[in-house]
This record gives sequence, C-alpha cells and structure tokens, in this order.
Amino acid sequence: METQEIQAKQQAELHTQLWAMANDLRGSMDASEFKNYILGLIFYRYLSDKLSNFVDEELEDDDISYADAWEDEDFKQDIIDALIDDEGGLGYVIEPANLWSTLIDKINVKQFDISMLAKAVNDLTESTIGLGSQRDFENLFDDMDLNASKLGKSEADRSALIAKVMLKIDDINFHYEDAEIDVLGDAYEYLIGMFAQTAGKKGGEFYTPVNMSKLVAKLATVGLSEARTVSDCACGSGGLLLQVGKYIKVGQYYGQELTSTTYNLARMNMLLHGIPYNNFEITNCDTLEDERYEDRKYIVQVANPPYSTNWSANSKFLDDERFSAYGKLAPKSTADFAFVQHMIYHMDSDGRIAVLLPHGVLFRGNAEETIRKYIVKDLNYLDAVIGLPANCFQGTSIPVCCLVLK
Repeated sequence: METQEIQAKQQAELHTQLWAMANDLRGSMDASEFKNYILGLIFYRYLSDKLSNFVDEELEDDDISYADAWEDEDFKQDIIDALIDDEGGLGYVIEPANLWSTLIDKINVKQFDISMLAKAVNDLTESTIGLGSQRDFENLFDDMDLNASKLGKSEADRSALIAKVMLKIDDINFHYEDAEIDVLGDAYEYLIGMFAQTAGKKGGEFYTPVNMSKLVAKLATVGLSEARTVSDCACGSGGLLLQVGKYIKVGQYYGQELTSTTYNLARMNMLLHGIPYNNFEITNCDTLEDERYEDRKYIVQVANPPYSTNWSANSKFLDDERFSAYGKLAPKSTADFAFVQHMIYHMDSDGRIAVLLPHGVLFRGNAEETIRKYIVKDLNYLDAVIGLPANCFQGTSIPVCCLVLK
C-alpha cells in the first residue's frame, strides 16, 4: 500500500473515532463548548504521555518505576530538576498519581472522580509557576470547566460523562508504530475544522482550512529554507504558523490572538505539534489597538485576519508609526488594510508577507485607495496578487485574495 493510501486510511479511522466521541457530548452542550473538553483532554493526555516517556528515559539505568522513584526524595528531586531544565526539559511536572494512565486505571476500577482530573490539571499548571514555561501554560485549561452544570447536575454525573470521554480518547492509538500521519496533530486539526463547520461563522474565525494555509505558507516561503522569525498577527488556533514550519526550518514562532479561548487553543496546538515552549510566543491581545512589540521585525509573516472587521480608527493612530506614513487610516468598518499596514511595519529588511483578505481590498475607494497606492507606488512592496474563488472558508461565501509583499 502506498504511503498516501496508508495516510488516508489512518486518518479516516482516526476521524471516525473522534467524531463518535464528539457525538457523546453533543446532546448536553453546543459544539463550540464541547470542543473545549475534548481538545483539553486530548492535550492533557499528550502532556502526560510525553512526560511518561521522558521520565522512563531518565530512569532507564536505575531499574525503578516512576511511582517508586517519586517516593524517594533524591530521585524525586532529580526527576523534577530534569523536567524543568530550561535546555532539555519539558517545562512542567505531572506526578505519578496525576498521570493520564493512572486516571484511566481509576476509571476502570470505578474509583475515578472528576475532582481528581481537576487536581491533576491544576497541579500541572502550578508546576510551571516561576519557570520560563509559565507564560505558555498559564490559564491554558481555563476553558475546560469541570464544574460546569452542562456536564451533569451532580458530581457523579459529571464524573461519569468525563470518564466516558477519557476512555474513548484512551482507545485512540496516538502511537502508531507505522504512523504515516502526525496522529495527535491531525486529530487536533480535524476536530478544530469540524467544530468550525458546525459552529458556522463563530467557529470559522479561528480556523484557516488546510489547503488555504498550505497555499499561504508556500507563497510566504518561496526560496527560503529557514527563517529566524515567523509571525501571524491574527493567529487563531495557530495552524498557519505551524504550516510554515512544514516548509522551512523556523527559529522562533510569534503569534497574537484577541479571543482568549482561541489563544489557549493556539498554545495547545503549538505544544501538541512538538514546538518546545521556548520556541514560541503567543500573546492574547488586540493586534491593532494594543501594539506590544514596536521594535520587533519578522522574516516571514502570514495571516488570515478577520475580514472587514471593525476597529476604532482613532485619530491617535495617525501618529502611530505603523500607519502615519500613509496619511490615512483604514475605515472604522473595514480594518483589512490596518492589518496589512501593521504587518508591513513589522517586516524585516529581507522579510516577506502572505496575507488572505477579502477581494474588496483590491478595488475599494477613499482611504483604502490611498493606502493601496502608497503600498504599490511609494513602497513598491506588492509582489503578487492571487485571486481565489468564493466559498473557500467556513462561514463566509465571499471570494478572497492573497497578497504577497516583499
């Protein structure tokens, strides 16, 4: 069987399992809500499995289990030191009692309680406090509210539902010996995509379909084999950034995301795809209104910002270096060019940009025409315009284009 066939088969099996699991939760809550539980649990399992493998390697020559080593103060401290080491560590600690495998064992002998999972997640987050990884783990599981009444009226009901989902996640083989797909990353992207479909516009805002993100990543990396810095100023769940990493070697990833739930998804997505915590920086902020990184320049920038969204267009921005040279601000009701101006300002001397925008940016008049002319004539940055058909995205049928700037 050819590699592509194996990939398709493995993906199909995986997707069937994932969607069946989503249907278990479907009755009790909205798709955009149960997404947080399924993705949060998959992510916890991933972190737990990763830590188990790490500790097993550390203890390989000592002929002792993690559980036993944890009871010995010297061993325990050595393990913690290795886990939180800035160079080769994971940046977090999960004690044996909180491991995914331990919780599954508890479920199988009917001794599981949802408070055990809540404690495990809380302990993991607390283990990062004061470390270089704190920023990437802080409030990461906030959207997985284990006390929510929608999971069940009583604690026993909530425990039963979460246990059911955990068993289904445990059934998925994330460690195919002959895996031709990034099983975990694929599971994550599939679910994010499916939730975007079922949640319509609300869901599609944080998700760029894979074929679109491949196009943008390819256009942004033509002729490059590596880039010191890669940025997405409206990064959603991080898929576009990760896609760039499939085409070139990336030194550091940077992303900004306004919606806190999606910001959490992006951080999980980076870690799930094996990007070490010290190789990415995702910030929860309003890119246009709240400029945090005035001095930062990027080699590669990609984006699929929210189309024709509102922004303040406050006159104070005429003094902001990102916008001042153009003499005009993007209209209050269509911030499309404001994102482009922001990206141009942050472009390194040998940088390039690929950004998806609605077709209107090519012909709308007034302030947008002034900005467009400045980019084309005065800056001479426009390298290519690629028109794309309608219905390329969840929740919107408008035709879009990709601008490439260098």
